[in-house]
Amino acid sequence: MQKTHQPRIVVLISGKGSNLQSMIDAVQMRVVDGEIVAVISNNPDAPGLQKAEKAGIPTHVVNHREFPDRESFDASLAEVVEQYQPNLVLLCGFMRILTPEFVAKFEGRMMNIHPSLLPKYPGLHTHQRALDAGDTVAGATVHFVTSELDGGPAIIHAEVPVMEDDTAETLAERVFEQEHLIYPMAVRWYCQGRIGLSNGRAFMFGRPLPPRGHPFSTVPRER
Repeated sequence: MQKTHQPRIVVLISGKGSNLQSMIDAVQMRVVDGEIVAVISNNPDAPGLQKAEKAGIPTHVVNHREFPDRESFDASLAEVVEQYQPNLVLLCGFMRILTPEFVAKFEGRMMNIHPSLLPKYPGLHTHQRALDAGDTVAGATVHFVTSELDGGPAIIHAEVPVMEDDTAETLAERVFEQEHLIYPMAVRWYCQGRIGLSNGRAFMFGRPLPPRGHPFSTVPRER
């Protein structure tokens, strides 16, 4: 075992940590050749912290309520993240808008997953907005993080059909299933050196990815 040579991953969470758990599982099953070295939350009551502790991963809380503004919170958060010298920072349900200064520190090595087919529906309430618009297809997108909210270059997306009797809750459940597949896949690619960010664009093997990222439906299944 050569853990010191594995990419070091720090995960930021605010809530249940379902995508965190999918990442923990992917690392344990060696789908992702990386090491989650810390899980950090802005919420001291986040259930995801217990998932990390159960997996033996160090946890930290940087409570945003203890800071007078976003800038001071982000500065403190960055200090904790940088202690772990991460190769990759993952936002897994991290419900804080990060300042440009924080994003700049980790540019090209920070990812997020968003529950819509970006650029549609950045921000909150994505499933209800898709239903209200009469969309027949919804989904999720993994993207590099930039200072534009949910506006960073897409890496991979997955689609799910919208059913006639869908509610925001039932649609969210099906989208979640896809999130738990495509986020570890994007992290796997990053750890393998397949993808990167350059001049504001996402690349795979040196070639620009499509504006919406790679479609999950056409990803070759690896054996």
